[in-house]
Amino acid sequence: MKYTLTVNGQSRTVDVAPETPMLWVLRDSLELAGTKYGCGHGVCGACTIHLNGEATKACMTPVSTVGRKKITTIEGLAPSPTKLHPVQQAWCELDVAQCGYCQAGQLMTAASLLKDTPKPTDEEIDGAMAGNICRCGTYTRIRAGIKRAAELASGAKEAGQ
Repeated sequence: MKYTLTVNGQSRTVDVAPETPMLWVLRDSLELAGTKYGCGHGVCGACTIHLNGEATKACMTPVSTVGRKKITTIEGLAPSPTKLHPVQQAWCELDVAQCGYCQAGQLMTAASLLKDTPKPTDEEIDGAMAGNICRCGTYTRIRAGIKRAAELASGAKEAGQ
């Protein structure tokens, strides 16, 4: 079946079975490999994307349920090719990632959190990020990265950007 999707601001058409998870639509049909396969059961968070700005597990989301929702992957998170999203900038500044495999999902979940909660507490961060597993155990650095991203986003808003 053919589906026309809005992915990272572009209209893309795919011909896949209705039950095909968005993870495989993105990776196999659209060649967007930033979204990672982790567990395939919605537990680890490596496959997190945004549907209309909300963090969503792509491995558990059939293409037939997406409809006209706007899909953002890690490849489309940055506001422009020359400007990183605040979470991306913070991750780089603080050297958050270790192996990096889970980090696309971590970044997407963090960006969604900051959209809804611009100045999260430790408890809010821990709650929002609970569905993302990091086998390297960089949770302390992830929390610091989210706090730094909140500072960066707040500074950009104050500067009128």
